[in-house]
Amino acid sequence: MDLERERGITIKARAVRTTYLASNGSSYQLNLIDTPGHVDFNYEVSRSLAACEGVLLLVDVAQGVEAQTIANAYLALEHDLTMLPVLNKIDLPSADIEGTKRQIEDVIGLDASDAIHVSAKTGDGVHDVLEAIVARIPAPTGDQDASLKALVMDSWFDDYQGVIVLTRIIDGSVKAGVKLQVMSTGKVVTVGEVGIFAPKRERCEQLNTGEVGYIVSGIKRLGDITIGDTLTDADRPTETPCTGYREPKPMVFCGLYSSAAEQYEELRDSLEKLKLNDASIRYEPENSLALGFGFRCGFLGLLHMEIIQERLEREYGLDLISTVPTVVYKVTLTDESVIEVDNPAKFPDPHHMLAVEEPYVDATIMTPEAYVGPLLALCQERRGIQKSLTYTGVSRILLSYRLPLNEIVLDFYDRLKSCTHGYATFDYEFAGYQPTHVVKIDILVNGESVDALSFIAPREVAPYRARKLAERMKEEIPRQLYEVAIQATIGQRIIVRETVKALRKDVTAKCYGGDITRKRKLWAKQKEGKKRMKQVGRVTIPQKAFLALLRIND
Repeated sequence: MDLERERGITIKARAVRTTYLASNGSSYQLNLIDTPGHVDFNYEVSRSLAACEGVLLLVDVAQGVEAQTIANAYLALEHDLTMLPVLNKIDLPSADIEGTKRQIEDVIGLDASDAIHVSAKTGDGVHDVLEAIVARIPAPTGDQDASLKALVMDSWFDDYQGVIVLTRIIDGSVKAGVKLQVMSTGKVVTVGEVGIFAPKRERCEQLNTGEVGYIVSGIKRLGDITIGDTLTDADRPTETPCTGYREPKPMVFCGLYSSAAEQYEELRDSLEKLKLNDASIRYEPENSLALGFGFRCGFLGLLHMEIIQERLEREYGLDLISTVPTVVYKVTLTDESVIEVDNPAKFPDPHHMLAVEEPYVDATIMTPEAYVGPLLALCQERRGIQKSLTYTGVSRILLSYRLPLNEIVLDFYDRLKSCTHGYATFDYEFAGYQPTHVVKIDILVNGESVDALSFIAPREVAPYRARKLAERMKEEIPRQLYEVAIQATIGQRIIVRETVKALRKDVTAKCYGGDITRKRKLWAKQKEGKKRMKQVGRVTIPQKAFLALLRIND
């Protein structure tokens, strides 16, 4: 993807098949899946692990073990997969092979004495990796003669062929012309084409047990199949579906609106097609007084949110406005009922609430020793509770913190990279809900509440964040022909006010000298005109003003 090239990261897992002639003279078919490393795309990793027999744990010997290395290694151990440690970039002058081996053993607890030394740049050691795969990773198990059981790993929409499914064949085989049943919905489809990626798309006769390939299903309705589903033979269905993988739980929510009201239907269709390719998105329609009709969308993290918005704009030609990201709060009301609030506009009145709980995460930060001071200060500022600080050798430290998720979704990752010059790595996992004291801040522009700019913040920092936001909005909102008042309120109390000064036309430019009363009459007339304009005028708020909340801690 263009986004992957530009950002230098992996966003989507990719499968490819290759054939390897081993040193023992036998030929082996290898199905490889490349997965992302960033915590926001952890779902792609879990999907890939459900379809594999073994993994290569790739560690950069110049950087050492990173936070996401630990998280993904534990995921592979949960799936009980064979794990081969591979040390990459051994050609670099700063490579520390022995230090990295000690880190793998100390931090992950994996024996690294037989780790394979590789340079992907020069090709050194690649032959050893392939030999180790053949020797140490078990072959797929399954019955070629049994009824078809295929796990849906990925899917995408083609305008001409409908839904195309990437699948791993657990049992049986599939070829063009046969009728398949989607086990979750009961939908019966006829296979139009089967094939593989090697690495380009290639058509083949059939897919057999243990193979990974694509199926052109002919499905036109997007809701008829989901990732993690099981495909089976319609005439001879399998008894038990695939176990699939854990359903992703959105952690960050924001509103997505089209800048043009007439593009609402287009935005809905685009989200449907994108959900087919990324099952971790959640969305439901919502209405905002300021922005019109749009969708409340759930994402796995802030980077995931940015990527989805950019993909919608690039791949589907939309011009979008996104609201401030927020997390899900659990609110206990006075009648003892508990509700989940993912939108600040729906936050109940304080008089109707008994208690509020917010989500916390257990964060793992791997950093060089020189940057520990700024990192501790950053985590303290974000209401973090330190759990452990471990020296892992080679001047690297492993920090463990419990942090409120709300403090991470704004600009925590950017701040972390800035204060460590890009050397620290960060990973987190959900740790449950804890009681908190938060308030809802409403933003008024010329007396009108802009619900899309409402946000929830801890009581002690709410006035500071409200002032910062008002100052940012003052810079971003263009000047009108009348004064624009920007106010922040908690309940009915105004805590901040900023004013965008009016554009001033010199109405007395044509008065050369003479009596001052003439000028006063013109100024009074101008003032009355501005009052009338203010009564009927609406302020256009640009997207930059909505993004100002993301940068209030700069």
